[in-house]
Formats: sequence, C-alpha cells, structure tokens
Amino acid sequence: PGDPSGMAAAAASADPVVDTDVLVCDNGTGFVKAGFGGENFPRHVFPSMIGRPVLRAEEDLLGDVELKDVMVGQEAADMRRALEITYPVENGIITNWDDMELIWDHVFHDRLGVDPAGKKLMLTEAPMNPERNRKRMVTTMFEKYELGAVQIWWQALLTLYGQGMDTGVVVDSGDGVSHVVAVYDNMVIPHLTRRLNVAGRHITRYFTKLLLLRGYSFNRSADFQTVQEIKEKLAFVARNPDVERRLAAETTGLMEN
Repeated sequence: PGDPSGMAAAAASADPVVDTDVLVCDNGTGFVKAGFGGENFPRHVFPSMIGRPVLRAEEDLLGDVELKDVMVGQEAADMRRALEITYPVENGIITNWDDMELIWDHVFHDRLGVDPAGKKLMLTEAPMNPERNRKRMVTTMFEKYELGAVQIWWQALLTLYGQGMDTGVVVDSGDGVSHVVAVYDNMVIPHLTRRLNVAGRHITRYFTKLLLLRGYSFNRSADFQTVQEIKEKLAFVARNPDVERRLAAETTGLMEN
C-alpha cells in the first residue's frame, strides 16, 4: 500500500478517497478491525473469536436460532452460551492458525465482500512479535489468498500516523499485549521499545480467579465473556488503593444480595 505516513493525510480528510484494491486488517488479540485503504475509520470491528457448538441441557432455549459448525466473530459472541469459544490470538501472537484463517475468510468474503486475489493488504502486528509469526502470515496471504502485495506494520506506528504525527511516544494497552514505542521522524527507536504481555484479557482472567475464590462456578468458555462484560461495566482504576481496599472489606451488601 505504500508509505503508511500517507495515512495521516487520509485520516485528516473530511472526504476520504476509498481504494477498494487496498485492504487493511488489524489482527488484535481481542478484536479484528478491517476496512479499505483511505477510510477514516474501520468499516468492520468484531471479536477475534471462534465458536463451535457444544451439547448442553439448555440447548432448547435457543429456539429457532441455527447453530453452524463454526461461528466467527460477533456471531460467535452473540451465541456464546451454546458454544465452546476459542481465541486464535494470544498476547498479540497467532497461536491457532486454522482458526485464524477462518477469521481472515470472514474478513475478506463476509465482511468486506471481496476476492482478495491480486489486491494489496496491510496487516498489523504488535512490536517484537516473533519473526516466524510474521513469515507465516505473509506466506498464508500469498499462497492461500493469492494477494498481490502484503505489508506488515506495527500498530503503534500507525496510531501515531493516524494522529497526523511522525514523532512521539505511543503507549498502547490492548486485550493481549501492552507496549511503549518511541518514534522519531517516522523511525522507530528499537532500544526504547518495551513490550509487556499483560493487558485487558489478563485482568479478566484475574477477575475470574477472584470470583472462583468467592465460590462462583465457571464451567464453560463463554463464562469468560460474561466476566469480561462485568469488568468493562464495573471496573475502574483505584486512585487510592488503601481506601478502596478498606471499602471492599467493609462492604457486604452486594455479597448478601
């Protein structure tokens, strides 16, 4: 797609010129964002998850809803109580390539509605990803999807370009990985880049652990999504941890209800 610094101008434009021959796909741990070159915002955003049906007693509660053998993204999230949920990306790294290809199929054919053969694609990745991960992504895009050109960029660098800047420090904490990236005059400064494999999903897992210690039961992968929703609605950063600990110790009404 060319130099991504041009994205800054596109982001600032009130009437962007959309190029449907250039595809953009941000493979996040928690969400996939996809669209066409020149668009100000992602055209599609959906959870990075795959769901497969499981037999349960409450299956009849689904009514007339049809369960497919494999459900992808938002469709899987909506039906998660009847599905076994898997996540193909962990800590910003693809760990299940078969499921990841299902997500890419969904992006190209179902969401963007294009045949990717011969088109150009820009993919994103977190800083300091393993080289073998990058090579396999590129190989898959050329050999399976027959794309004409593929380019991979760090998410942090594109974030800076999206703000119309070519110098700055980006602090990015997503669902699977957090990182700090320093950029000067369009160049990443490698020795100042820091990556931490702790982010939103790890907080959700810790919440799950705390609830288990309280006696709550979690028997399926879909329960993890329920805990995530609780976190997103109720959790906050404690400005005074000592006060919050005291309030938590003295509050019993919520537990009794």
